[in-house]
Formats: sequence, structure tokens, C-alpha cells
Amino acid sequence: MRRSDMMSPRQVRGTVYAVLLCSALAGCGSVPATAPAGAGGTSSAAASSSGSPAAAAAGAAAGCAGVNRATSVTVHRITHLVEPARAGALTKTQHNAALVRTLFGQLCAAVSHPAAKSTVMRCPADFGIAYLGTFYDGSQPLAKFSYGASGCQSVSLTAGGTTRTTMLFGPAAAAAPRLRADLAAVLGVPALAVSLPPRAG
Repeated sequence: MRRSDMMSPRQVRGTVYAVLLCSALAGCGSVPATAPAGAGGTSSAAASSSGSPAAAAAGAAAGCAGVNRATSVTVHRITHLVEPARAGALTKTQHNAALVRTLFGQLCAAVSHPAAKSTVMRCPADFGIAYLGTFYDGSQPLAKFSYGASGCQSVSLTAGGTTRTTMLFGPAAAAAPRLRADLAAVLGVPALAVSLPPRAG
């Protein structure tokens, strides 16, 4: 990716879109870019196997430490800048715990490397494709995420009461090299289809 001193019209659209997407996921704009790194794909003592309401609440508060509690994820694909806007709508709920936890862990690994505030990039091939999802432990929500899958890829994860965001390049991309492939596995589609415009019909 090449850096630039000026923002292109496509980048301006992408920035506005990212702000709107973050606002929909509990206001990630209030989280500093230097937020502390998460625990990646590890679990903690808070992730006990008890099914009581108190234990479920503790699991939600554990954030990324609750990766191994996740039993399902529901993902919605949304599109911007692509016409027709409703082409290829997709909603998927995945109950394969192994696939769910692998994706959760990749998201946690990515956001543990926040992008520098001064980073400016060009974003070619930005088709306005993004995915919004929620991870669950049974019926208890554990975390919400957004993944901008085209152009300059971005990730936002809200877990344990904290929202963290990053751009998927450099250290973040190295920490989560299988993010797109793992999302594709959850959705049941080829990896390339994750970032391509959906077809009408």
C-alpha cells in the first residue's frame, strides 16, 4: 500500500463509511487508537463452563478472553457504493464452534495492533463491502464486529465494553493472516467472494 499526503475522493467516502459503521457498533470513535492490546485467541479463568446468568454476564465482560466461550456467530453482509444496493444480500448464522472461535480469535489478534493515527493510504478496489456480526455464548452476546473487506480493509471489535479498531495492514495483517479465509469458512463461500461485489439475481 502506498501512502499519500492527500486524501482521494474514494478515501473520503471510505472514511465517512467507517465512521458510520463504528457509530452503529457502540461508538468506536470514543476509543483511543492506542487502546491496550487484547488477549488474542486465549481464554481466561473468567471463561468457566457454568451456565448461570452470572457466569454468562462474566463471559460477556471477559471480551477477547471469552473467545473459547463462543458457540455461534451471526454475520450480515452490507454494501455501499455498489448498484444495485440490494444485490446478493447475505445473512448467515454459523454454529460450528471451531469455525466461530477461529474467526473470533483472528479479529481479536487484528485489533490488538491499532493503526497509527497519522497513517494515510490510497484505497483502490473499494467496492463498499462490509460485514457486521455478533458472537454468542448460547444466547448471550459476547462481542460485535465489523469488517470492511474491500479497499483498505478495516476491522472493529466491541467486546468486554471496549471497542477497538484498526486497518488491516502491517502488524495487524501479520497478526491475523487468515481473517478473510476464516470469515469465508463461516459464511460457506470461497475466500475471494468475501471482498468481491455480490452479483444481482
